[in-house]
Amino acid sequence: MSLTTIIALVLLGLPALGALALGLAGLSKESWRQHRTPFGVLATAAVYIPFLATLYLGWTVLQSGAFTVHFGTFLEAGEWSVDLAYLIDPLSITMALLITGIGTLIHIYSIGYMKHEVGAWRFFAYLNLFIFAMLQLVMSDNLLVLFIGWEGVGLASYLLIGFWFKKPTNTDAANKAFIFNRIGDFAFLVAMFLLLKDIGMLQFEGILEGVDGMSQDTLFWVGLLMLIGATGKSAQFPLFVWLPDAMAGPTPVSALIHAATMVTSGLYLVTRLSPMFVLSPEVMMIMAVVGAFTAFIAATIAITEYDIKKVLAYSTVSQLGFMFLALGSGAFVAAIFHVVTHAFFKALLFLGSGSVIHTMEHAIDAKHGTKRSGLQGSSHEDEASQQLDPQDIRLMGGLRHAMPTTFRTFWIGTLAIAGIPPLAGFFSKDEILMHTFNAGMGEFAGPLYIVLWVLGMVTAFMTAFYMVRLTATTFHGESRLESKLPGASAAFHESPRTMTFPLWKLAIGSIIIGWIGLPNFVVESITGQEAHIHLLKEWIYAQAADIKVTLLYLTEWLLMGGSIVVAFAGVFTGWRLYGKGQWEATDQRLQERFGEFYNTCRERYLLDEFYQRVVGQPVQWACKNILEPIDRFGVGGVVAFFGVTTRVSGGVLRMLQAGLITNYAVFILLGVLFVLAMMILGPTIGGAP
Repeated sequence: MSLTTIIALVLLGLPALGALALGLAGLSKESWRQHRTPFGVLATAAVYIPFLATLYLGWTVLQSGAFTVHFGTFLEAGEWSVDLAYLIDPLSITMALLITGIGTLIHIYSIGYMKHEVGAWRFFAYLNLFIFAMLQLVMSDNLLVLFIGWEGVGLASYLLIGFWFKKPTNTDAANKAFIFNRIGDFAFLVAMFLLLKDIGMLQFEGILEGVDGMSQDTLFWVGLLMLIGATGKSAQFPLFVWLPDAMAGPTPVSALIHAATMVTSGLYLVTRLSPMFVLSPEVMMIMAVVGAFTAFIAATIAITEYDIKKVLAYSTVSQLGFMFLALGSGAFVAAIFHVVTHAFFKALLFLGSGSVIHTMEHAIDAKHGTKRSGLQGSSHEDEASQQLDPQDIRLMGGLRHAMPTTFRTFWIGTLAIAGIPPLAGFFSKDEILMHTFNAGMGEFAGPLYIVLWVLGMVTAFMTAFYMVRLTATTFHGESRLESKLPGASAAFHESPRTMTFPLWKLAIGSIIIGWIGLPNFVVESITGQEAHIHLLKEWIYAQAADIKVTLLYLTEWLLMGGSIVVAFAGVFTGWRLYGKGQWEATDQRLQERFGEFYNTCRERYLLDEFYQRVVGQPVQWACKNILEPIDRFGVGGVVAFFGVTTRVSGGVLRMLQAGLITNYAVFILLGVLFVLAMMILGPTIGGAP
């Protein structure tokens, strides 16, 4: 076994071993399970060491090129087989670095966040399981092994979202995420069967070599089904409603799911098979429309939300929409670039929100003398404290002085996602919008792409606006909790170092990571020669079938300038309206100006109610009025019939087997008479002469 194979085995296997070891810790003595920090350290090591292993494999790929690691046959049926193989190339290394790197910081943060939580060993076991499943997904050599990781991520997310399982809303949110993902997973599975039927293999290399021989109809249906699968996992319309409810889990879970893991699965799948998708312009167009529509809808909802984590959740949905807009515009590198930048500033924002919630909970509990326990469903002994939601930004304000580190890093994340140069979000979002405009110059559905570009610019403005609204309302102005609980603000404090250390690391990443995607045209327009300063594109260009940009340099400069103006306009407007924490008057004016549209956004377009009425209630009616009678009188009737028959026949036989010699003598005599009768009458009965 070569060194690279051993390193790959460490990368893929260590998180699984960590999950197993932490799971077995639940069998230990209660006194041992009270020491929660060692569990966090073990779980963090099980992710950090794979991060180092990924760096080594990335260096190997840089020096020697991509390679595949085989660990034997995974499945075999006749002449057909699939290997347990993993593809080590720039795209998989990029995703693995995000998963293990961001995952390590989230694990470190969790040590402080879950320090007083009952069942911390279980939480860290689920985190390691999640990392293991994601690595299986992004490093697999074929769709079957990828699908195992795909389903593993769904299972791990179900366990993490429902970690505080004693609260019914948490288990409902976990079930919702699991069910909505199954819809997309079914479509993905059908697409795999179609590929197997037409090409006869599931290896990525074989699929990309065989797509030229596929009919246009098959390409369309395979692409559309995979897109449906991606919309489920990556939370796109109409299957995105599970993601905001996933906030029921602990804040580190929200950061892990939203930043660089589960929600990027669909984006990775489409990018991996991008040469196949570009052969079906109709699927690309549908993908772009879905992405732009999702980005816009989620942004309008985020403007009206008051839960700090829900705002960030809809922000994630919106940013994922930008990524799908990029995919549908043929900008696969730009989509992965936004995955990278988004991983940093979104993890930063979620962990920052967790820091805020942490101090709000402490202030509420300190004032009421109660203890908040997530496992018990965040229950309070004091009824008044139950009515105070520590995640409600309407109770916040004035936190910047008590939480200087969280305040500064949160603003960095806000400006990064808003697209303010030179922070990370500016480069990736600008590239997406530029590619969308470029698609509008093409022959296929050009005007439609121009409309999508306009929608993207409007959404970019709203992104900057609602993020400044969130940040200003949370940290600026006066503490509104003080009016509910006089003296509570005295308990505000900065989070422990285990929680603030990851914040600064992610903030630094949010500042500098965008420079790996510096646009080539910036140099080319000056020198007149081809440039290669877009490092990410140079790194993964072979795995992404990007559609070539045909815009003039002047057009690209104007588009970049427009993106900057829109970002600053959103920040300025948000600060002018919410800069002093005056959320109530501002929201009232917005509601009066936009009327029913504002109320519709506030009610999240009634999508959950729509699904309940159109899908949930009919299914429940069918189960009660059709399936239940079939089960009771059909299946149950058949089972009851055999039960009664067995019982009656058993009773008869039991009567015959009474143990009396006279009865047995009678049966023997009857048997002899029957045999004699057959011997005498047999020829007559058989019809013999």
